[in-house]
Amino acid sequence: MKHSGSADLPLHNGYVPKWLADRMAKLGLAVTESIITEYGRSVFLQKLSDPFWFQSLGAVMGMDWHSSGITTSVLAALKKSINPHSKDLGIYICGGKGNHSRNTPAELLSIGEQTGLDAKHLIRCSKLSAKVDNTAVQDGFQLYLHSFVLSNEGEWTVVQQGMNDATGTARRYHWHSQSLASFVNEPHTAICGLNPGLILNMTDNNAAPARNSMMDITHQSPEKMMREFQLIMPAHHEVRSKDVDLKKLGTILWLAQEKQPKGFEDLLLLEGLGPRTLQSLALVSEVLHGTPSRFKDPARFAFAHGGKDGHPFPVPTRVYDETISVLQKAVHQAKLGNTDKRDAIKKLHEVAVRVEKDFIPNENFEALIEKEKNDAWKYGGKTVFGDAKPPKKSSVQLRMF
Repeated sequence: MKHSGSADLPLHNGYVPKWLADRMAKLGLAVTESIITEYGRSVFLQKLSDPFWFQSLGAVMGMDWHSSGITTSVLAALKKSINPHSKDLGIYICGGKGNHSRNTPAELLSIGEQTGLDAKHLIRCSKLSAKVDNTAVQDGFQLYLHSFVLSNEGEWTVVQQGMNDATGTARRYHWHSQSLASFVNEPHTAICGLNPGLILNMTDNNAAPARNSMMDITHQSPEKMMREFQLIMPAHHEVRSKDVDLKKLGTILWLAQEKQPKGFEDLLLLEGLGPRTLQSLALVSEVLHGTPSRFKDPARFAFAHGGKDGHPFPVPTRVYDETISVLQKAVHQAKLGNTDKRDAIKKLHEVAVRVEKDFIPNENFEALIEKEKNDAWKYGGKTVFGDAKPPKKSSVQLRMF
């Protein structure tokens, strides 16, 4: 079954500071190892091909929750952290932004020599996916990023992104080999971006007669309307209540602060973690174990580690580091046969889903963000503008339940 969705990805200027890039790489590796250990490489590649999950991963990593920069920074972080462990993980990431994308064929040849995979076939798949999105789908976006992610089994996912200078927006394209029957007949798992109106899409299923006619050297050039996909990312930087599912978010906050739902005894192995780290860990647990329906509001995942631009609040680096440490220990112990901590992290998501059914949030969303901003300095809060400072007034006390 192919995913579908759309996203307005505003183009952002700026950079990813080293203090965040290093943490993104560590968290990305821990998330990857956790998913592969629990579900396998195929599921990891499938998740990467889901635009909702991809955007949620970027948000939980502390990137600007709605911008096009998530694509570049997440893929760079994953490539940096995963490739040194490719032999053990069985996952390889090729390509990247700009000149790095042109290195993809050479990288695939090297991987082919290491693994015995058919490098020529993989290079053909890489080039065709780029040609389709730059030529067969003429939607006004020029590709500037191409990442080819593959496994030891030869399964692959492509994530690539194009820019439209006129509109100041980006469009991200997702491919997955497991759902690919043809490179020229609706090959994408999803295309994320603004619907610009009528475009030439020669990969649409209904354009098959036109493709056949073109092969017969006729002059037909039918135009097809792109489907309106579901994921739409707004242009505003701040996170607003309409951007998140308050019921899901409120459940996470209640769980982290109260720790009283039935079955919470299963989480005793996480004792010693403060409420703020449990909040982050619960959202990371959802990224690891949540079903596709859980990622319709990627902005919610920014409440794990904030955003580098300060929205919804500065990145709490101490909480971030503790979350990474817990995940790393869980992965390490699981490799040694002790899955208790890994199971406890998974249970966080399961308990939250169970409690969520009867949970009724209140209207304290704006106060929640104010409290997170006021408290950020306590947790080593940082943004690209500098370190978070204590507020002049005392922190707001609130509950989302």
